[in-house]
Parts: sequence; C-alpha cells; structure tokens
Amino acid sequence: MKNNADKNFILGIDTSNYKTSVAVVGLDGEIISDFRELLSVKKGERGLRQSDALFQHIDRLPELVEKACSRALNGENGGKILAAAVSTRPRPQEGSYMPVFKAGIAAAKSIGAALGIPVYEFSHQEGHIEAALACAQKAACDCGKRGLEAKAFGDEPFIAYHLSGGTCEILKVRRVKEGIGGYDIEIIGGSRDISFGQVIDRVGVQLGMAFPAGAEMDKLALAADCETSLLKKIAVLDLYINLSGIDTQCRREAEKIGEDEHMRAMLARELFSKIAEALVKLTKNAAETYGIRKFFFAGGVASSEYIENYINNTMKIKNNGNLEIIFAEPNMAQDNAVGIALLGAKAYGDETR
Repeated sequence: MKNNADKNFILGIDTSNYKTSVAVVGLDGEIISDFRELLSVKKGERGLRQSDALFQHIDRLPELVEKACSRALNGENGGKILAAAVSTRPRPQEGSYMPVFKAGIAAAKSIGAALGIPVYEFSHQEGHIEAALACAQKAACDCGKRGLEAKAFGDEPFIAYHLSGGTCEILKVRRVKEGIGGYDIEIIGGSRDISFGQVIDRVGVQLGMAFPAGAEMDKLALAADCETSLLKKIAVLDLYINLSGIDTQCRREAEKIGEDEHMRAMLARELFSKIAEALVKLTKNAAETYGIRKFFFAGGVASSEYIENYINNTMKIKNNGNLEIIFAEPNMAQDNAVGIALLGAKAYGDETR
C-alpha cells in the first residue's frame, strides 16, 4: 500500500438490505480501504425485515468506520478526511425509499458535523454503477481485459443491468456533468414482479443453502455435467419479464429433488441458463429499441461466472461483435461503499476546482 502521508481522502458509507459497507478513497480514485460485512440471516430464512437489518447496520457501522479510517490515516503525518458520501435511497428517483439507508445517513451526517466536512448524498444504484465502471476502467484494479474494454464507455449513454437480490432493472444511463455528479438514470425495462436474485436465493435456501445463496448456486451450475429440460423459458415481452412463474417451477422441482446432488446441480444450471437466455434476448431488444451498443452488467447476480460465460459466448456467436458487453469485476459487482466514496471524490473535486 502507498504511504498515505499528506494525502486527503473521502469516506463512503452504504447500508443496503444485506450488507454494511464502508470505504475510503483518495481524490485520485485510489481505493485505500474497503470493508464489508454481510448481515446475519438465520438458517432457513429467506431474508430480513427492514427493522432487523437497520439494527444490524447501526450495530456494525462504528467498528467498520473505525477500521476504514484507521487504514487511511495511519501514515506518519496522517491524511485527512475531506468529505463523506453516503447512499440515501435505492435509486435516484423521487419517492425511492428504504429504511435501512437511515443508518448510513445518520453515521455520515454525524461524522460530517463532527469534522466540519461536507456530506454528499447519492443512491445505492449510482454507487453500484460507479464502483463497477471505475474498477473496470482503472488498471490499478488489475481487471485485465475488462479495463481495456470499459475505457470505451466514456461519457456516452449506455445500457446498464442492475441485477441483485432485490432489483432486476434495465437502465439507460448517462453520467451527470453538472452539480455534484452521479448518473442520470432512466428505468427502461426489467422484471415486473420479483428479481433474479430473489428466485436464486429462494431456490438455494430450499435446497439447504445459507442466505444469500447466489455464490453457492453459481458453483453448482458450473459443476453440472449435462443439460436438462426441467424449466420453461422466461417469456420476454419487449424489455420486460415476469419471474414468479419460473420461481414456482424451480421450487416445485427442488421439492422433488430432495438430497440428490446430481439433480440439484442440474436444477441450478438450468435456472442460470434460463436467466442468461432471457438477458440475451433483453439485450438484443434494447439494442434494437434504443440504438445503443454499449451494455454493462452490475449487481450481485451479474457476478455469476456461469451467467457471464453464457452471455459472452452467446452474444459473440449471434452478434459478431456488434455490441459491447462488459461485466463488472465480481468483487465490485456486489454491494459495496467504494462507488459511493468515488462519487463523493468527484463531487468534492468539482466543488473545489
């Protein structure tokens, strides 16, 4: 790690449904510290009530803030926190609200008042996009080919998929250059009922996995050695889908399978195949509708190796390179505070320039 002496930093905080995250970045975008903790969910449960999640965030934030700041400020002369940034709502739209973000807001505003520093507010969704793109674009993140490809995004509009435990949205995105920055985001498609992440977690829990079950389900899908025909295709209408049907199918099949490890893997593989197949169709429809060639995938579901491989291989065959498909680095596709801190660094730089 570089010597932090005489450096100045931005603190970022994100308190999403299932993870408490705190990060510190330099004004140059260097990630100094990145701490995250999954919230505790009882075995067999498929999630948390907002009140329980809020309590866990409040309980965990002091230690995570201390760890993140200590790592950033431990140089011989020390650096200084110039500003704090926090996610205050799920998405940058009027009426977007979720109680869990109150924990992060309270922490950030208290720190801001104590230190006499500005506090910048962004949405959880903007943080996802910023972290994923920044990681893909910075060679320092060692993201290989992703970094070279993502440089082409620049300030042009692009289509982003936000695919997580509670969100399944297709977004038309453009970076905001005025004010404190962030992104101008328009929802243009997605699921009309539940999300891909909810389906995966529900099936995983039914198969005996801990919540959230995405990573374990992905390993199962990758381990499957043949294909089955247990599930119907996910119907795609323009840029929208409904997932309650495949959720019901999966849970019915999971009940039949029981402890059969081979069939558990087959079910995971088929579910992930159907998800990826639907995403390919949605991508083609979005390209035809909006004339945009750049597509970016972020969110916990987008960190699936199986889904990424399926989409990349399929699009390469069917589109002959006409579309640019970029997946976030898996670590930055998931919930984190790095994107919020990076947005804060840009906002501070714009205001003090």
